[in-house]
Amino acid sequence: MLYDLMLKKTQEWSISDRCTVKPIFEHISRNKNLREAQIQALLVYLFLKIEGGNKPLYQLFSEGFFCRNEDLTSFNINQFARNVFESNTAARALFELSRTPLKGNGNGKKKQTTLFPDLEKYLVAHPQEIDYLSISKNLFYGVSYPDFLFSLPMGAGKTFLMAAIIYLDLYFALNEPDNKKFAHNFLILAPSGLKSSIIPSLKTIERFDPSWILPEPAASNIKRMIKFEVLDKPKSAKKSNKARNPNAHKISNYQPFDTLMGLVMVVNAEKVILDRLDLDQNGLLFEHTEDEKDRLANELRNIISKIPNLQIHIDEVHHAATNDIKLRQVVNKWSVNGSINSVLGFSGTPYLGTGETVKISDEIQLKFTQITNTVFYYPLTTAVKKFLKKPCVEQTSGLTSIQIIEKGVKDFLKTFGNTVYSNGSIAKLAVYCGDIERLEEEIYPYLIGTMRIKPEEILKYHKGNKKYKTTKEAETDFNSIDTPISKKKIILLVQIGKEGWDCRSLTGVILSQKGDCPTNMVLQTSCRCLRQVDKDSNETAVIWLNEENAKTLDKQLKEEQQTSIQELSSLGKDNDPVMIERFSRMDYLKLPKIDFYQLNVEYETILTEQEAEPEKTISQINPKNHFDTAVIEERGLSKDDLTKKDILVEIEGERADFDQWIFDIARGSMGDLSSNRLYQYEKSLLAIFIAITYEKADCRVFNNLFRHDEIKSRIRLAFHRHRELNVKTEIIPNNASLLVIEKLIPVEDHDKLYPSVSDTKDILQADKTGKDISVLQEEVEAAQRKMKEFIASQPNPDLFTMAGLDVGTTKIFSKAVVSKDKTFHYLPYNFIQSRFELKFLQEVMSLASFMDNGLEIYYNGEKHITEFCIVCYEKRNDRWRRVGRYTPDFLVINRKDSGIYKILIVETKGSGFADQPEFKARRYFMESEFLKINSNYSGNKKVIRR
Repeated sequence: MLYDLMLKKTQEWSISDRCTVKPIFEHISRNKNLREAQIQALLVYLFLKIEGGNKPLYQLFSEGFFCRNEDLTSFNINQFARNVFESNTAARALFELSRTPLKGNGNGKKKQTTLFPDLEKYLVAHPQEIDYLSISKNLFYGVSYPDFLFSLPMGAGKTFLMAAIIYLDLYFALNEPDNKKFAHNFLILAPSGLKSSIIPSLKTIERFDPSWILPEPAASNIKRMIKFEVLDKPKSAKKSNKARNPNAHKISNYQPFDTLMGLVMVVNAEKVILDRLDLDQNGLLFEHTEDEKDRLANELRNIISKIPNLQIHIDEVHHAATNDIKLRQVVNKWSVNGSINSVLGFSGTPYLGTGETVKISDEIQLKFTQITNTVFYYPLTTAVKKFLKKPCVEQTSGLTSIQIIEKGVKDFLKTFGNTVYSNGSIAKLAVYCGDIERLEEEIYPYLIGTMRIKPEEILKYHKGNKKYKTTKEAETDFNSIDTPISKKKIILLVQIGKEGWDCRSLTGVILSQKGDCPTNMVLQTSCRCLRQVDKDSNETAVIWLNEENAKTLDKQLKEEQQTSIQELSSLGKDNDPVMIERFSRMDYLKLPKIDFYQLNVEYETILTEQEAEPEKTISQINPKNHFDTAVIEERGLSKDDLTKKDILVEIEGERADFDQWIFDIARGSMGDLSSNRLYQYEKSLLAIFIAITYEKADCRVFNNLFRHDEIKSRIRLAFHRHRELNVKTEIIPNNASLLVIEKLIPVEDHDKLYPSVSDTKDILQADKTGKDISVLQEEVEAAQRKMKEFIASQPNPDLFTMAGLDVGTTKIFSKAVVSKDKTFHYLPYNFIQSRFELKFLQEVMSLASFMDNGLEIYYNGEKHITEFCIVCYEKRNDRWRRVGRYTPDFLVINRKDSGIYKILIVETKGSGFADQPEFKARRYFMESEFLKINSNYSGNKKVIRR
């Protein structure tokens, strides 16, 4: 629902001055160890953490964080609705959601072009009748904590993505220990009962190399501090005279929890977290409380709930499954304590098996086919194009199960029988057998008998039953199946390897009959063989299906991935992007560093005058000082005709509960203040609560004439010592290069690179000669004249034309080449952010006043390769506050005596960006303080123009 818009907003943020994580992603890009899907997901994650403040999705939605800020005056809506949408961000967000363009063409004769056209009409007709905040909460399942779902297909590197998130959170948490946006501890939940397949996959996190995403020594330091605990003990320790949950005992050893950081717990949710829990007939959670087993199960849940700043990772989320519903309610209970930092879900699809509805009113409700808290979606089709094995899906009809297996095995051995991957592992085929008896009594004998396949090339793996026991040798073979030591080519499986099984050398799958795997897992099972083995190679795989499984796969592909078997089989790998080499011309142009003066603000010390006195300070809080007077006036037609004037004393707000109010105050302290501490001053706080609320017929409600956030803030401040900042300001000289040459790496080709590849070649060749471009133009023209004369003197000049030699057109150097000594300190400039900037440069180079007055112009907009940026401040209450860095788009310079004499800073901004408050603040600083500072100190007037 939001993931397309989320990715777009993330990408805009990533190239803006507000993005503080650019160096991290430059590091990731240089290392080239993460896939595009993982990098994009990490960028979205940090966007929500940093720019979104780690807020719940419903809050971001209702605050207008995802709004496209469309011009409401351009819509055919009534003025009353327009006023509501302009004044209520939650209303505007819902209105814009209803107008979200659809990618597809819709169904039926009348094509649907927007997401909820009926909702759009209803909002325009009844804008005042809707509880927008409640609907915002219901859209995102009513959770009050950050809850983000990342949807990546199997093989996209989901487990490494989890690891990268853990390391990034710890990196930021170590830099800012008091910043509650970032988690300190982590719980990884595997909702499946298949401990043998999922838990080992999650242990891959231990092997993740943090230097892929973080520089040294930070990467190694964090790796050393992380402590992994796999909580898989089923009962109390042997010979123990005291019943105790061994998993809870493991965690309790890390007490005290207040300073705990870097604990990563891996838990089987079904067997451990959800043990002894059920849902009642109303879908609510209840705990068994009959025996010692219940107490032990609850012990672990209780101790986990006390771990501070905890991030929960839920692997293989199945949104509507019973266990997922129970798990969600457990997490909701934990969140009441304020210990949950965020919940991250990971799934192969953002689509729901059956739609869910959200009621807007009695007349209208919304039906969703997607999980609404999906913040990132990387489609299976894109993954196949980019890096997964390309599948060939063989659909059969009229064949028996054993005939399908025979054909599938022969096809696999013919195509992949001699395939050895670069890591030494051989290609493997998984045959899913449905039940153990069929594997042991039918399929295995047929393979070694009729088909004469060597027994040592076949692995039989199942959990065993009374008749056929499993062996430790089979367990060992299965665990080493993806290594060079394994010589098994065919793996016979029963109820194993449906999800969470990470075997990259698996190259084929056979599902020959109904029941070989659960019906709802045909897609996951079929795609087990698509994982990539060798990076950047064009690998293929084969999937053999009977008719029923093929229909099921096609249905699930349509529902979960919006694709089909036909499309999946026809996908080819995307060609590698064309990369354009870039070149520095700093030495040729002899471009000096930019000298300027910078305002520097330092907060030197914190002076504590007195200890906090909560009792005294709270008692001095007068709610009336935080009260807004509201007046309703009734007038006649004349403005002087005042007939009635009412002064309001109350406006009804939400239902008020004292305990919830105390909890909200504590939660707003970001962990600095507990509810228990507040209850020590219950009498004084209750007096304030009574003053800002009033009784209704059956409950107490907040009076919205009071500024409740201010009152809560005053209460929290009562527990802090009085502080003053000693601020030091100074003007310091600075200099900056317009190019950090070591960061000038190749860039992907696109139509906003300037100059072109051929012009770049001409410029570099001209630089080598050291000649003026006008002289070179004359030499080219002279050479072409001589060639024409030579060809004309030959007996058959047409032969030269037939050979492809074109001398009819005289080569004329382009404007970019002619202007080369006045611009292009590196080649080519990358204007991917804005075509307007490209057009501006081209127009400047066409001006005679520019070409004839000794001026030069240099593009400075690629923030990651320039040093020239200015730290901007604004003054509030006689105190400087930093408002970010400003990187000018262009510098026009005028030289004198081999140095820079004057500089014109040029900023190109569209009206939408120019109106942003952050930009306005930086612009004001540049036009006032920066200009004044550099005029006074340097003596060289630096002029600023927009």
